[in-house]
Amino acid sequence: MKRSGAGVTDMNKVRADIIDGKAFAATLRQKVATQVTRLKAEYGIVPGLAVVMVGEDPASTVYVRNKERMTAEVGMNGHAFRLPADASETELLNLIGRLNADTAIHGILVQLPLPAHMDARKVINTITPEKDVDGFHVVNAGLLATGQEAMVPCTPLGCLMLLRDRLGSLAGYKALVVGASNIVGKPMAQLLLAEKCTVSIAHSRTRDLEAEVRQAEILVVAAGRAELIPGEWIRPGAVVIDVGINRIERDGKAVLVGDVAFEGAAKVAGAITPVPGGVGPMTIACLLANTLTACCRAIGASEPAELVA
Repeated sequence: MKRSGAGVTDMNKVRADIIDGKAFAATLRQKVATQVTRLKAEYGIVPGLAVVMVGEDPASTVYVRNKERMTAEVGMNGHAFRLPADASETELLNLIGRLNADTAIHGILVQLPLPAHMDARKVINTITPEKDVDGFHVVNAGLLATGQEAMVPCTPLGCLMLLRDRLGSLAGYKALVVGASNIVGKPMAQLLLAEKCTVSIAHSRTRDLEAEVRQAEILVVAAGRAELIPGEWIRPGAVVIDVGINRIERDGKAVLVGDVAFEGAAKVAGAITPVPGGVGPMTIACLLANTLTACCRAIGASEPAELVA
């Protein structure tokens, strides 16, 4: 998006550029694979990622399987640990303790959601922060908020990479994040602040959401509500990053849609991520990038600048 005084693009355009997250993620995974080869050659180290799953949630099972496949594809060592749904919280915490102490494990991910009898915050905060490749640990959240080196949550990191690729420097842009979760919204806002954007956060109690959206040159929507943002609210030329993925019924068929009404938004925006095929593929790619970063930090190797925030 080339900036003008109003921050818009060519007003003669009839459709936004589509930001291909699937293709970007494939390139990112290749960069990770190249760096994994470098670490093995120079240090004799292969990054290790441990994925822990409790129970048999169908969606989580598919997601974990994809993580395991892509971990192997980039040359990392993947370690899968599965506990039954009725496992005790103590069993899970003890497993995390062993993984924390294992020098062959550089990243630990506990797949959410956990069974109701487990305290997800307690579990996440048991992971040593340096191995918290999801970036959810309270220490990493604090480091990110204060502008220090942290493990950054994967989805916001992927969004930031897509924005940098599209816009170059983000300094000075008016950015709005819709959604204030600890997983996406809050860390996304912190990343944009670090890029010197002017940042606002909207949420379920924002009084005039339309007015806020109309001002945004960068719009990141992670509200978890299907097509919450209609196209007519979008500022002409804005770059729209749609994190949402919602299954709805349309014309008698189940379809996936984002938190932004895509067809309407694509007529106004300068660029937009589709759903599916936008932000989604970036999350696993950034998980692999974070695991590589964690390994580099653990052994004192240089970190590839394009893989970090």
